[in-house]
Amino acid sequence: MKELWELFAAFARIGGFTFGGGYAMLPMLQKEVVEKHNWATEDEVLDYFAIGQCTPGIIFVNTATFIGYKQKGVAGAVAATIGSVFPSVCIVMFIAAVLHNFAELAVIQHAFAGIRVVVSVLIINAVMGLRKKSIVDKICVLIAIAAFAVSVFVDISPAIIVVAAAILGIAISCGREAKKE
Repeated sequence: MKELWELFAAFARIGGFTFGGGYAMLPMLQKEVVEKHNWATEDEVLDYFAIGQCTPGIIFVNTATFIGYKQKGVAGAVAATIGSVFPSVCIVMFIAAVLHNFAELAVIQHAFAGIRVVVSVLIINAVMGLRKKSIVDKICVLIAIAAFAVSVFVDISPAIIVVAAAILGIAISCGREAKKE
């Protein structure tokens, strides 16, 4: 039961103290899951995050579910998932109850503008961390540039870009293996 509570509490902390969605949560996710609790390696977290992005739902919730399952099976998945959404549910309920009375105030609008700026910085920080582990050679640079260009200039689902990059990665890996033999 202690381990289930730890999973709930860790993911509730991450969900309660990071703003901006999945990418903005990566630094805190890495600190909690990899450094503090040793529930997964950095590579495993990146893999869970990538899979969480490809599956329906919220990336962070999917990642929490994967890590919880790895630690304590179905009960761990449930504890981590509930922990990951608990702060958001509480915050959204509070905001829904009071925001409509204050949304037009300049101070509230300025607060949201400040939050958006910080969220952008957190996302850039997460991307820079991912870049160090993910873009390891010239082929990866080309895939990253192509994926970025397609996502910016073509109206296509990000899931299709991810699947295409996965297929390309498999093809390149198979090609490299064939050359070695």
